[in-house]
Amino acid sequence: MAIADGSRRSEILPHVVQLRRWFHQHPELSYQEKDTAQHIMQELDRLQIPYRYGGVGRGVIARLTVDNAAPTIALRADMDALPGNETTGVDYASVNEGAMHACGHGAHMAMLLEAARLLVETPPANNVVFIFQPGEEKGGGSRTIIEDGALQGVDAIFAGHVSHEYETGSVMVTAGTVTAQSDGFVLQIRGKGGHGARPHETTDAVVIAGFMIVALQTLISRESNPLHPSVVTIGAVHAGTAGNVIAEEATLRGSIRTTRDESRNHIHAGIRRMADAAALLHNARISVQISEGYPPVVNTRREATIAWQAAEKVYGVDHVFGMEFPSMGSEDFAFMLRERPGCYVWLGNGPARDGALHHNTRYDFNDDARWMREALMPSLPETAVVMIASREPPTPAWTADPGLRSLLSEMPLPNLSADAAKALL
Repeated sequence: MAIADGSRRSEILPHVVQLRRWFHQHPELSYQEKDTAQHIMQELDRLQIPYRYGGVGRGVIARLTVDNAAPTIALRADMDALPGNETTGVDYASVNEGAMHACGHGAHMAMLLEAARLLVETPPANNVVFIFQPGEEKGGGSRTIIEDGALQGVDAIFAGHVSHEYETGSVMVTAGTVTAQSDGFVLQIRGKGGHGARPHETTDAVVIAGFMIVALQTLISRESNPLHPSVVTIGAVHAGTAGNVIAEEATLRGSIRTTRDESRNHIHAGIRRMADAAALLHNARISVQISEGYPPVVNTRREATIAWQAAEKVYGVDHVFGMEFPSMGSEDFAFMLRERPGCYVWLGNGPARDGALHHNTRYDFNDDARWMREALMPSLPETAVVMIASREPPTPAWTADPGLRSLLSEMPLPNLSADAAKALL
């Protein structure tokens, strides 16, 4: 399917841009994607692709059936936007106060719909499931779409994310760990409040909070292996009511990002250890709550090879690269990869507009890359059907790089279901 040539690209551009900008202008927060889902279903009706929709807060699952005996490949896009008020000033800026597409999901949906159009026009040799998922940013919406049967009969699944960290026209593909495990924590500090002029009669929760903010960073700088990426971030601090009142309570909220179980376990234990020690040191009480977030995204070897070969076919060998290190971001696509083998790729979308990266109120998708994903996504089923049918184990293209080969040998494997585990054999 030669879809990256200039004539085909010029045909793609107008409609996919129109779609992308409509989604950008009408963002909806996690599990509130009512109008978004309706717009997707209108496009699927136009393409005459059957679909299922479970209502607001659920996803849209469309199936292009070519041959019931053929393999089935799933392609996934996320629907939800982020909280925030857009400040881009573009004429298609968000009209929904308090919501904006600051992470590129509008582009993901538009590109997947264009991929659907191209696959309808030139059907592949296998079946394709188009998954439009709610709630990626908050709450793990991939689990709801799995519950709704999106992966039923699916042999492999693919997804991707635009990124300003890489130049437009480049694709990042690798096997093993692609994103980090994410966890959250809350520290509740209780001291003894009092007058600002009489600190000796109090136990200052603000001072203890400051102590903990600094101490927790040593879990990374002095206790974690620098070769194993880990991050501890304190993102919110709440304490006090007035400048002359010593606070009795303080709350710290933060996140933990790790790529290895041993690092994760050590940091969890370290937070509790430091909280206990600080409470004893300052004669206070500190409670610790740690909540599990998304598991790491771990690409299976066969599907990463499929994505690599499809990307080379579309963009050329000079524009496809391996990832030397995983992203410290997190993605709930990880839950899908625990059920089925698959691959998550990064699509270059840089440079950023006015330097505004993801999750910035000035973020906007770089439309110079608008043809990229809809070109890659239709190529994945075409490439996958050959490899899935083959009994020969694939030889990943990135193993030619000794550094990446060494890195891959150290990467942890996911907690896979039986179906997904087969792809690693």
